[in-house]
Amino acid sequence: MMASISSSFYGQKTLLIEKNRKLGKKLAGTGGGRCNVTNNGTLDDLMAGIPGNGRFLYSIFSQFDNHDIINFFTENGVKLKVEDHGRVFPATDKSRTIIEALEKKIIELGGHIQTQTEIVSVKKENDLFLLRSANESWTCDKLIVTTGGKSYPSTGSTGFGHEIARHFKHTITDLEAAESPLLTDFPHKALQGISLEDITLRYDKHLITHDLLFTHFGLSGPAALRMSSFVKGGEILSLDFLPLVSPADLTTFLHENREKSLKNALKLLLPERLADFLAQPFAEKVKQLKPKDVEALIQQIKEFPIPVTGKMSLAKSFVTKGGVHLKEINPKTLESKLVSGLYFAGEVLDINAHTGGFNITSALCTGWVAGLPNW
Repeated sequence: MMASISSSFYGQKTLLIEKNRKLGKKLAGTGGGRCNVTNNGTLDDLMAGIPGNGRFLYSIFSQFDNHDIINFFTENGVKLKVEDHGRVFPATDKSRTIIEALEKKIIELGGHIQTQTEIVSVKKENDLFLLRSANESWTCDKLIVTTGGKSYPSTGSTGFGHEIARHFKHTITDLEAAESPLLTDFPHKALQGISLEDITLRYDKHLITHDLLFTHFGLSGPAALRMSSFVKGGEILSLDFLPLVSPADLTTFLHENREKSLKNALKLLLPERLADFLAQPFAEKVKQLKPKDVEALIQQIKEFPIPVTGKMSLAKSFVTKGGVHLKEINPKTLESKLVSGLYFAGEVLDINAHTGGFNITSALCTGWVAGLPNW
């Protein structure tokens, strides 16, 4: 949609072909149906939020960045609001508001939209691309592929864009799930449903502080989703339930609450069920804890081990890691280095970002730049 807008804005005759009945099916489900349309952070924040080849986007962000996204929607009548961690949403809390603004802008600029049309083949003959559906065909001198990756194929992202790329001899890097819930091996039932704010997950050199949710299969929530970019299964994560409280502070806290039961003392710091779970292996009263017990308890709170057994499948993950190899793409224009007139934008590229508005930022910014004319 954004590629269509920039293309139409600069006077190019533009057709957006969509196989779904409506535009923006994947966008409609983002941010819990509220559409986390971007993040209002700095360039450094954007780079930190795009662990999968974010540096490739430096040139893109110099042309159109997250603040341009905010200005675009504001200038087109969409009121926005900023929530925790810089996440930007429409004030209506409805994805539809964002989708309708994009659709309206395409039409206002003279772009054409054709829905319920599935492309089945793409070729290039002489200097023109030839696209075919089951019963129609089109030619164009510039083709922008914005089909997404392979996550949530029910929204339309089935990997067809990668097939187009392969047809034109592009390399597709290995595809795997990212921003995926983690499957873990530890007592799920005792902790299922517990939600924690701003814990820290650690694996190797990767340190993520965000919210976490224990589920019946393992871990979800932003901290787990972000960590999924760095694990595959077989790793052991370290979970710090209280990253702002030092081991020394915990020792002092326990000493100050030595007359309480351990469960009641821990409930002052942690959710009740989590406090019960952590207190189980130890003596009932704080004052009954031996020095080695205090040390073991603090280690459980600060370095709780979580063995990862895997991730959800691509079909159940938010983001596809992998895609069209970036060495074959011009970083300033997003044009193929192999085929003139062929462009790729969004998640079909080998770029993956965290939830929190970063993936949509990448999509909208690459879309805008891909739609620009060849000056």
